[in-house]
Amino acid sequence: MNSVKMLAIVLIVAGGLGLAYGGFTYTKETHQAKLGPIELSVKDTQTVNIPIWAGVGAIVAGVFLLTLRK
Repeated sequence: MNSVKMLAIVLIVAGGLGLAYGGFTYTKETHQAKLGPIELSVKDTQTVNIPIWAGVGAIVAGVFLLTLRK
């Protein structure tokens, strides 16, 4: 399997996951203050939304690359 076909499969899978989940969240920990032995930290949750057009575009590009012949 050559690299173009592997890239096509990765694009199709990533586009499908983007359409299925619509985004993902992650937790970022920041250290706000350090007062001697006491350390205050804040955990902030960030959400990243994946647009529908990006998921569909990834699938279309993957299918195009998969069907591309030399």
